[in-house]
Amino acid sequence: MAQLNETHDPALRSWVDSANLPDSDFPIQNLPFAAFRRAGTREAFRIGVAIGDQIVDIAAASAGGAFSGEAAQAAVACEQPTLNKLMVLGPDAWSSLRLALSRTLREGAAHAERVRASLVAQAKAEYTVAASIGGYTDFYTSVHHATSVGKLFRPDNPLLPNYKWVPIGYHGRASSIGVSGQAFHRPRAQILPRGERAPIVAPSKRLDYELELGIFVGTGNALGHPIALSEAERHIFGFVLLNDWSARDVQPWEYQPLGPFLSKNFATTVSPWVVTLEALAPYRAERVRPASDPQPLAYLDSPADRAEGALDVELEVLIETATMRAKREAPVSLSRSNYRDAYWTVAQLVAHHTVNGCNLAPGDLFGTGTLSGPRPDQAGSLLELTVGGTQPLELPGGERRTFLEDGDAVIMRGWCAREGRARIGFGSVTAQVLPAINQ
Repeated sequence: MAQLNETHDPALRSWVDSANLPDSDFPIQNLPFAAFRRAGTREAFRIGVAIGDQIVDIAAASAGGAFSGEAAQAAVACEQPTLNKLMVLGPDAWSSLRLALSRTLREGAAHAERVRASLVAQAKAEYTVAASIGGYTDFYTSVHHATSVGKLFRPDNPLLPNYKWVPIGYHGRASSIGVSGQAFHRPRAQILPRGERAPIVAPSKRLDYELELGIFVGTGNALGHPIALSEAERHIFGFVLLNDWSARDVQPWEYQPLGPFLSKNFATTVSPWVVTLEALAPYRAERVRPASDPQPLAYLDSPADRAEGALDVELEVLIETATMRAKREAPVSLSRSNYRDAYWTVAQLVAHHTVNGCNLAPGDLFGTGTLSGPRPDQAGSLLELTVGGTQPLELPGGERRTFLEDGDAVIMRGWCAREGRARIGFGSVTAQVLPAINQ
């Protein structure tokens, strides 16, 4: 597990003034990675690191002599359009580059000028998905989400008997994963109307979001060689915010017996900034599981994972309707939850995914599944917040929502904050629903 080191010191300040603001998502203790270029140009995408409201262009800083040793080798990998080459190098290289950046960006750094010329304002940048994603697996780690959704369909047996024994997941579609700012058309698919015996093909009327975190695999494993729980986190590069859009009226018709298909694969949106697992070290939390629940099997359990396998990440969902946008009204918060309430830890996901010998590769993406909290107002989807669409949400200005309408934009935010520690933010992920394409 990533340990606290000098980069986490809450007293550190940067010569980039905006990084020192108390509400900054990107102080010097964070230093997340993204694939960016200057907006409106045909420049190649390359890797940058956020500091305050600026981006350090790693290739430009490297050319200026900002790095040496293992950090310099890692910086060369950042000349690529995605993070995959850096991911291959492993956690020691990632940590060396992060340490070199921290030391160069601190107040009073001797060679600050070697980086200053490489800064690009985030407001003048555009992004792409930070890694080339070969495989995408979506998990189901929130027992609160699983229980509340289960109650809608199986009131007498909401939680299936395998849930507390095995991290449930399914393989999703990587090609439709887009970066924040994505706009997608309302999906069309087979739907079985209530009371009918034959399905129709129509645009979804029950379009929903799912509040998740995305987990990027760094180094992979050889086919046939499982990753032990004790080694699992060395294979994780970092985290993004993830919105796994869902067509709730398509899903119940298609999901048996093999699970989600067209109800999920039309769009998934991730935030541009990848917050490293190392940056989250100050926000470790105890893995909480009721004593009456089955305890994890041996390959999913360790004293370290029990003591600090969870992560204390605050999450929020907001909505901006077309009417609100036209009136220039601020987005409205719908719910807040926390990743520490997940039933399965990231290390358990890696260990379980590979226990059968499955090989992971750099850039593979895991979704945590919808991260709902124990209270109804902490639900991470409209399906839960509106109790299956039976209790519409009342929005300012008289608007109501059971599910999403055309023109709606959903914004998700994430951050870590604790007394005596620096705030670590994820930025935001935003995407908008467009009308269906008629065929």
